[in-house]
Amino acid sequence: MRAVEISQYGSSDVLKAVTRPNLVEPALGSGEVLIRVRAAGINRPDVLQRQGFYSAPPGISDLPGLEIAGEIVSGDLSHSDNFFSLGVGHRVCALVAGGAYAEYCIAPLAQCLPVPKGLSDVEAASLPETFFTVWSNVFDRARLGLDGRGREILLVHGGSSGIGVAAIQIATALGHEVIVTVGDGAKAKACRDLGAVLAINYKEQDFVEVVKAHTEGQGVNVILDMVAGSYLNRDINCLADDGRIVIIAHQGGKTSELDVSQVLRRRLTITGSTLRARSVEFKGAIARALRAYVWPLIESGKIKPVIHEVFRLEAAAQAHAMMESSQHIGKIVLTINEI
Repeated sequence: MRAVEISQYGSSDVLKAVTRPNLVEPALGSGEVLIRVRAAGINRPDVLQRQGFYSAPPGISDLPGLEIAGEIVSGDLSHSDNFFSLGVGHRVCALVAGGAYAEYCIAPLAQCLPVPKGLSDVEAASLPETFFTVWSNVFDRARLGLDGRGREILLVHGGSSGIGVAAIQIATALGHEVIVTVGDGAKAKACRDLGAVLAINYKEQDFVEVVKAHTEGQGVNVILDMVAGSYLNRDINCLADDGRIVIIAHQGGKTSELDVSQVLRRRLTITGSTLRARSVEFKGAIARALRAYVWPLIESGKIKPVIHEVFRLEAAAQAHAMMESSQHIGKIVLTINEI
């Protein structure tokens, strides 16, 4: 099968197109299926893996890539986790822990979702990694709007990223207000077009001051932070009482200073997570929640995939270079087995 592998750690040009033994008849485990991949999404963790900072969990393919769309070829379709009654030939998108940059990929059946009605394979491949991440962190961990809180305000750093556009649309569709930080005017407009009530250019404005002014000093309820570093203390300064911060990456640095007195006095919560190494059962629960709450919003057109550019599999290095440039709005996707 055709695939793209990481030949050594380094810049995007270490991604090499290769031919590997065909996986048409692999030794599938219990609850696993083989998917003929039509498209695969590109995500920031793929870049980190290529650079040597985010290794695949034990037993997972060394090939990069965390999300796919395609058709089920074979596998354990009688497994108890087959919540969606999926079968051979069904079009699915799936969250995987690795191996997406290839013509075939093994996925836990519990992490497969039917392709939403009306979506192409490219659009479907752009969903799993970002939608699983947003749901797990914003709704499961930070409890946006849950526990009787009603309508709340979410602040998303990096609003034009794949994670950002997913968070804007899901939270807005579920009745919440979203504020984002972005790096330029074009990204700000794109985020407003997706439903953000306010897009702050962090290069020109202090997001803490703008948030406080917008909320009349009350602050936001939840912050989705992929920057960390120096942002953490500033996040605290624009949180409402009982506010929650969820950290999902640390592009701004691994260490932070924070005002602990505010955490205590205002009952703030600071948490974080990574998804890749979590159990199939954990990810399967997220898949079921997405199918119940988010898939109907996609199929009704209230949430739409945002695709910045599509590359062929063999151009994965160029796709990574675009990801690292941070010039994209939404998702970057590879096409693999085109119909």
